[in-house]
Amino acid sequence: MTLLSLGMPRVRFTPPDAAERPAVPSLVDSFGRIARDLRISVTEKCSLRCTYCMPAEGLPLIPRSDLLTPSEIGRLVEIAVRDLGIREIRFTGGEPLVRKDLPEIVAQARAAAGRAGRPDLPLAMTTNGIGLDRKADELVRAGLTRVNVSLDTVHREAFAALTRRDRLPDVMAGIRAAREAGLGGGAPVKVNAVLMAATLDGAPDLLAWCLAEGVRLRFIEEMPLDADEAWRREEMVDAATLLERLGRRFTLTPVGRDDPASPAEEWEVDGGPERVGIIASVTRSFCAACDRTRLTAEGTVRSCLFSDDETDLRGPLRAGADDVAIAELWRGGMWRKWAGHGIDAEGFRPPARSMGAIGG
Repeated sequence: MTLLSLGMPRVRFTPPDAAERPAVPSLVDSFGRIARDLRISVTEKCSLRCTYCMPAEGLPLIPRSDLLTPSEIGRLVEIAVRDLGIREIRFTGGEPLVRKDLPEIVAQARAAAGRAGRPDLPLAMTTNGIGLDRKADELVRAGLTRVNVSLDTVHREAFAALTRRDRLPDVMAGIRAAREAGLGGGAPVKVNAVLMAATLDGAPDLLAWCLAEGVRLRFIEEMPLDADEAWRREEMVDAATLLERLGRRFTLTPVGRDDPASPAEEWEVDGGPERVGIIASVTRSFCAACDRTRLTAEGTVRSCLFSDDETDLRGPLRAGADDVAIAELWRGGMWRKWAGHGIDAEGFRPPARSMGAIGG
């Protein structure tokens, strides 16, 4: 039951900077970038404890009442697609699969996209794959079209050390289930690997495994989003180092980016058609073409991973704000988006919240 169903009045919320922004049906920022890709975190919980993301004890739990409900997510999706120009949605965490109502969330989002005139809207998910072998078909029926599965190494001891859990076989089973369920959206299922010194030597083995499984591997430069704040710029493994290491075993031919807003540059492997991608988030920043907006699990808009500025939508939503007001708040939050993450700038400070708490 909502406040509106009890006869509570609708409340109008206007962001203070509304006069500065152009009146356009999109999420434009002050640098002229337009957000079309929405990332929705559905939980801070996770079944792994990856060192580059979460502390060993996990993140502080968010009270269940503070999490967006499936129907609230559906309403925000409808506003985002109908009024704000969103053209792709991805569910993130934490680990989305730990939410038992995930199929309902996906179904609500699919129905909302249909009401907004986009029944074919791509709905994707980033997951660690644990449990996906049991839920892939149900999620497809609910309306999910794609998944990206995180896997940093195919060496079991290295996986256990990195994630603090011995679950490599479960992740591999999830990747295979995603492939069999068609969760590549008409393309190979994507596998994401964070590039770290501890797993660099095993990177060629990971690529070989992905090629054999028919999935598309993308390496990602590690960013300062770990809860333990152990990241050091001088210690990170960059794209150039990875390319040199992979080049000892494979012939790599650059093909660049198909989409300027895509974060991944790609290389054909041994003459193709198989490819490998690298997201050089730190050394080859794509901030100037960023087209993302994020909702945290608590319902706040976060315009950039590295900005601690968040705009609350859950409060106004539950207080009875209408769709126009919610859209205006969202536009206001995105208008203040930073020019870039500034990792190499003097005095850079990582955000207060880690990746697991923000949503990827």
